[in-house]
Amino acid sequence: MPCPALPDGFDFTDPDLLQHRVPLPEFAELRRAEPVRWIPQSGNAAGFRDEGYWAVTRHADVKYVSTHPEIFSSYLNTAIIRFNEHIRRESIDAQRFIMLNMDPPEHTRVRQIVQRGFTPRAIRGLEDRLRQRARDIAEGARAHEGPFDFVTSVACELPLQAIAELIGIPQDDRAKIFEWSNKMIAYDDPEYAITAEVGQQSAAELISYAMNMAAERKRCPAHDIVSTLVAASDEGNLNSDEFGFFVLMLAVAGNETTRNAITHGMHAFLTHPEQWELYKERRPGTAAEEIVRWATPVVSFQRTATQDTELGGKQIRKGDRVGIFYASANHDPEVFDRPDEFDVFRDPNPHLGFGGGGPHFCLGKSLAVLEINLIFNAVADTLPGLRLVEDPRRLRSAWINGVKELRVGVG
Repeated sequence: MPCPALPDGFDFTDPDLLQHRVPLPEFAELRRAEPVRWIPQSGNAAGFRDEGYWAVTRHADVKYVSTHPEIFSSYLNTAIIRFNEHIRRESIDAQRFIMLNMDPPEHTRVRQIVQRGFTPRAIRGLEDRLRQRARDIAEGARAHEGPFDFVTSVACELPLQAIAELIGIPQDDRAKIFEWSNKMIAYDDPEYAITAEVGQQSAAELISYAMNMAAERKRCPAHDIVSTLVAASDEGNLNSDEFGFFVLMLAVAGNETTRNAITHGMHAFLTHPEQWELYKERRPGTAAEEIVRWATPVVSFQRTATQDTELGGKQIRKGDRVGIFYASANHDPEVFDRPDEFDVFRDPNPHLGFGGGGPHFCLGKSLAVLEINLIFNAVADTLPGLRLVEDPRRLRSAWINGVKELRVGVG
């Protein structure tokens, strides 16, 4: 196959690129001609002081990397594919305490504990409360007399309230979680003027908040998930530090990603009005999965090769970073019929928006799907005539498909 025609220096993790668009045409070119390709990086662009990474773009290859943690490690360089060039190595290594950046068997131990909070029974127990919260959010948005920001008025609210319900954070504190999580991921966006130090301080404040919660539940257990995870002192529970890092992960993995899926989903509906009309009329249960496929809130994560291996006909050396691009995999025509069409009735839909399987498959998938279904049902009931006022303003980020603002109008 001929080499793909990409411009010299093209980098799929360039935050300037992702601020404007997800590079779907370039992903398509790689899938066709060179599905595993070395992407050089100059200097210390990603913070790893190496020469670049392998871009993995086909659905099958992304799944293979995801399901072979013994070959492709999350721990060695973390799952974040690009930090800023000034980050210190000890700051990267400190993130290994987050479950996202662990490998088995330690990952297995921690996941077995925290998944107690995500059982079908636990999620069902939240459903009625979250349904009412979704209705209240939509009603509040309808009260706007003029155009408003869908992100802050609608999309961010239910994920924050769901996390607060799940782990017992007072609802009045959800604004703190919103602010801390925004600062942790916004280090690439100059509009926020967030330095790496500010992001690290926000992470420390969130961890401290969660550790204090854990300590309080150990002293006085309650009927909530925090007590379930930390109150007992045997090895089957999280210590306060582990709980702090678990909440840190929830703030990004359970808040930022679901918020962006909801925002992209609304934008997709408003730019595909025939799909919005079909959704309002029939409320298909397949819609949430298609919204996640279409949005793919996390464009990519990375793994690091633990040994010399081969992938897609390329020789991967021990220590090489490997970027797994979910946004590309979710548009792979070998897997999806008409992948570039937004179709809320798509079924089957084996997208990788919740990860490529394996140990790091999204722990909170069922909760995210519930939130997406509830909020769009509420919007369809309460704001059926919602209209797009301005194009979305995108987050400048190396790995998140984020939207900072989506201006909409009522009717």
